[in-house]
Amino acid sequence: MLIELRIENLAVVERLTLRLQPGLNTLTGETGAGKSIIVGALSLLLGERASAEAVRPGAERARVEGVFDISGRRVLRALLEEHGIDTADDLLILRREVAVEGRNRAWVNGSAATAALLADIGRQLVDLHGQHEHQTLLKSDEQRDVLDAFAHCQPAAAAVREACTLARNASAALTALDQRARELGQREDYLRFQLDDIESAELKVGEDAELEAESNRMEHAEELARTAERLHQALYSAERSITAQIDDLRRSVAHLVSIDPALDRFTASLNEAFYTLEDMGRDFGAYAEEVEHDPARLEEIRARRDRIFRLRSKYGASVEAVIATGARAREELEQLESLDAERERITRQRDTATQQYHATSATLTKARTAAAGNLTKKITEVLAGVGMSGVFDVRLSPLAEPGAGGAEGVEFLIAVNRGFDPKPLARVASGGELSRVMLAIKT
Repeated sequence: MLIELRIENLAVVERLTLRLQPGLNTLTGETGAGKSIIVGALSLLLGERASAEAVRPGAERARVEGVFDISGRRVLRALLEEHGIDTADDLLILRREVAVEGRNRAWVNGSAATAALLADIGRQLVDLHGQHEHQTLLKSDEQRDVLDAFAHCQPAAAAVREACTLARNASAALTALDQRARELGQREDYLRFQLDDIESAELKVGEDAELEAESNRMEHAEELARTAERLHQALYSAERSITAQIDDLRRSVAHLVSIDPALDRFTASLNEAFYTLEDMGRDFGAYAEEVEHDPARLEEIRARRDRIFRLRSKYGASVEAVIATGARAREELEQLESLDAERERITRQRDTATQQYHATSATLTKARTAAAGNLTKKITEVLAGVGMSGVFDVRLSPLAEPGAGGAEGVEFLIAVNRGFDPKPLARVASGGELSRVMLAIKT
């Protein structure tokens, strides 16, 4: 309920505070008295687009603030909590500022908000009706919600929506699964060939680089052995090898050190060079003896490299990519094998949701049917009190395809004058009549 509305510098209003009481509040006045400004201020609080032209001439900005009592409004509280807005004291304060220059701003209980959030909140707070405005009451979904609220069967309606969503999602999942099965079925033979082609090769990560290195050694085996032996002799085994010459130098340095100990600083470096070259010479000798020239092994390596090259040309730029292709092929084949079990699982979900939908929608239909006559009677009584003596009817009609809203459509019909058959509200009600219907519904 709107408790207080404060307006500052909006249109011709400099400052206004309007306090309202529980029940019916009526504001009357001749044309130009400012009734529309009050409605416009309320519209701004409810998210309507703001224009700088609405600011009072000479002012920098217009401000509108509304205080609402939201006790008992569970749906609205849930919306506010979803946006992190505290409503502990049952009061909701909306504030809107419209600037001549710069950005317009809005707040909900002191927290900055967007116009879109104000609009979402506004739909839960206020119904605005005018002679030539679009009326939410004319929508079939809104009429159905009115009946459900009157029948206190919103939980059943929510259960129907949930069951319908689950059933539709399961049906969509089955359709996608069947499409996937067809695609995999068309590729099954190729996937099995691909997987066998790759896995039979028993590839190893890094194998191509290792084979290349080994092939290079095999092809240059004689040169490697010859050069290594030459290095072995020059460094170690020849009569005047480098190590033999360094050994002579070591003895000379040792003689000098015996005369002048200050020269001992050269001993360690010379010894290190001697042992390093000695080890190197021996290693080259061992390497020369180990170099293998095996034509059969070289041919085997070449054949293996050719096979890897063919696989890479078909399935990936590297051995790793080829292995990954094989893994994907295996995964797709495993998916194909598991589709039947997945189809059974989703089918059970769909059937369970469908059964739940039929059960809950039957309960909802029963509640709506029981409430429709009572709502018709009560609204007719209120309409008579506001000068509409026609016939009002809440009509339920079975749907050819039941959906998230249930198994029946809900439509409000009215005959403004007695003696005429009731027709849909949207076709026969004028703006004023529609306002009275809404008043009767709210009452």
